[in-house]
Amino acid sequence: MPDSNRKTSGPSSGTGPSSSSSPSPTATPTADRSPGVDEDAPSGSITSYTVGLLFALALTGASFLVSQTQLLWAPGVAVGLAVLAIAQMGVHLVFFFHLSSGPDNTNNVLALAFGVLIVALVVTGSLWIMYNLNLNMMPSSAIMEMRQ
Repeated sequence: MPDSNRKTSGPSSGTGPSSSSSPSPTATPTADRSPGVDEDAPSGSITSYTVGLLFALALTGASFLVSQTQLLWAPGVAVGLAVLAIAQMGVHLVFFFHLSSGPDNTNNVLALAFGVLIVALVVTGSLWIMYNLNLNMMPSSAIMEMRQ
């Protein structure tokens, strides 16, 4: 009777005959996938990546064209480059990060929106601080007069 000292009220230690008949839920490793992506679903196709690459190359070429030629009115070059940069980010999000507005990607869209909010707050706060510092600085002519 070697099993007489064994407790029967606690959880199984996994060494009895009952443990070999039913595998535990953690016995099989799960794939490390993002939320909303099935285990067997492909993340993208060659066609999708090729189209994304062509769009990215076209937008990069367009930004070089805008910046190096007189295609746009000179003060509008910065705005044109900003529009092309935002379009480039959109291409990367859709074709390479596979971000869509489907119901399975809600968490990804919310995470992106939160990231954009944090970056906007940091940039806006930094610009506001630098503006106030510049506004409250003593003019350089007054500094020169103090040295004399």
